[in-house]
Amino acid sequence: MILTLFFNSAIMKIITRFSGRLLCEATKYRFLTYFMKCPVCYYNDTKVVDSRVAPDGLSIRRRRECLKCNFRFSTYEEIEILDLMIVKRDGRRESYSREKLISGLRKSLEKRPVTEESFKQTIHGIERDLQKLRKNEVTSLQVGQIVMKHLKKTDPVAYIRYASVYESFKDANEFRRELNKLIKDKKK
Repeated sequence: MILTLFFNSAIMKIITRFSGRLLCEATKYRFLTYFMKCPVCYYNDTKVVDSRVAPDGLSIRRRRECLKCNFRFSTYEEIEILDLMIVKRDGRRESYSREKLISGLRKSLEKRPVTEESFKQTIHGIERDLQKLRKNEVTSLQVGQIVMKHLKKTDPVAYIRYASVYESFKDANEFRRELNKLIKDKKK
């Protein structure tokens, strides 16, 4: 369940979990109609019972209670980049997509021993670095460099996988060159 709040050129996503599952699309639509409804009785008013930093340290977990049926549920809030345009190599512009970033990272980290916690921290680190640029437009080259910097720290094999697609390696020599750079950096 995802609700959207606008906050200083960023979006706060509130993900509501009900019995450990994400709610169905129809229920999501009903939630989006108002600010925060009870997932059981759809009453318009809930109160925050408890609020604390989530275990990942990168989001806020809130326990809420319906004022009508007293059902309790949790919401998680995390910041997401809102108005960032990515300038592609061919000059096209498209809005920043967190889902696209996650998809690319998942492909490069496939079958690698990286925890979900580490994965989330990598995403947050990349987005933090993008926000630090303080620009409305960022080139895909800049995004790729930031992603590779974080992947190099997270998992060297994932870094090579990502670099091979990002830099369009043509043959084994290009892989070897990048591996040699990686090995040289590790020795430092």
